[in-house]
Amino acid sequence: MKVTLDKIASVTRNARVPREVLLDDQIQAREGLVLAVRIHGTKTVYNQVEDVHGRMIGLNDGDVIAAVLGTRRALRGYAGVVPDSVKVGDRLDVLNLGGVIGKCTSVNIELGKPLQAEVLGQILHFPHLGERVGVPATIKTGAVPWAERLEPSAPIVYVAGTCMNAGKTLACGEIIRYLARKGRRVCGAKLTGVSLLRDTLSMVDRGAVSSLSFNDAGVVSTSGEVSVPVAKGLINALNKQEPDALIVELGDGILGEYGVQEILHDAQLMDAGTVHVLAANDPVAAWGAVELFKNRFKRRVDVITGPATDNAVGSEFIERQMGVTAINARIDYDRLGAFVEAKLFGGRTP
Repeated sequence: MKVTLDKIASVTRNARVPREVLLDDQIQAREGLVLAVRIHGTKTVYNQVEDVHGRMIGLNDGDVIAAVLGTRRALRGYAGVVPDSVKVGDRLDVLNLGGVIGKCTSVNIELGKPLQAEVLGQILHFPHLGERVGVPATIKTGAVPWAERLEPSAPIVYVAGTCMNAGKTLACGEIIRYLARKGRRVCGAKLTGVSLLRDTLSMVDRGAVSSLSFNDAGVVSTSGEVSVPVAKGLINALNKQEPDALIVELGDGILGEYGVQEILHDAQLMDAGTVHVLAANDPVAAWGAVELFKNRFKRRVDVITGPATDNAVGSEFIERQMGVTAINARIDYDRLGAFVEAKLFGGRTP
């Protein structure tokens, strides 16, 4: 069956899905496969999808979209899994703004029930010009290869957080902006989380010469089983751009289920790290994260940012009680950038 898609979600971008697609009614229930689905219902919140250009566009009842089977384990969002089987006519759920679909297992009270997605079929990809035999479209097509070994790397700034929405992406952007304006060649990456293009696009918007995420490595949603080889593959790829530094976001929290802990435990990845930035929601979270870094990961937090530093009360508490520099990325962005630059390069000029 041939259908015309109304919208193509950003999570599909490796598969390079055209507007008109051919569908197969034989569907494999496997993460990363690209399906055509019809949206059912309307919502006033969480009612958009990010397209392959990074634009947020509204989802309307009846829209036919290209989406991808995947899992999600968000603390402040929907949780869901790939069901054991998928067939035409099944109703799945839209699990995130990037176009990940699956069976919702936990609803976020602030977002309400997710939009439903009726399965129309498996989108087919035709890899050989002139051949009429299609194969299931998948985001593993053209993916950045994973790696078991980290190649020699430019110095890395790791930006981790105590939770979702702690200010990690903002901190990454401000550090990139500052370094780029100082003439440094910077690349950015998001190593963990669930697929969404806007975070890595914001890195390029702030001056990064290139940026990659786990989605570029053919992964919908990271886990402890895949996060380390995916991270090494992405960093190896970015180092081919010959950057002066890499600014790397570890999506979700350091105790989440997206594989951040495994990265922080990996000796190769950590040995390449020059600066550890922590985004914390509040002083208690900041204190707990510093203790985790010291006792579990055997690393020192260099600077704390995020809502815990939104005023002098939090910043003074962090510096007095924990002995860690506190710099707010929204207010003192140049100071944060200068702090990181000094840690990376000392007094060396570009």
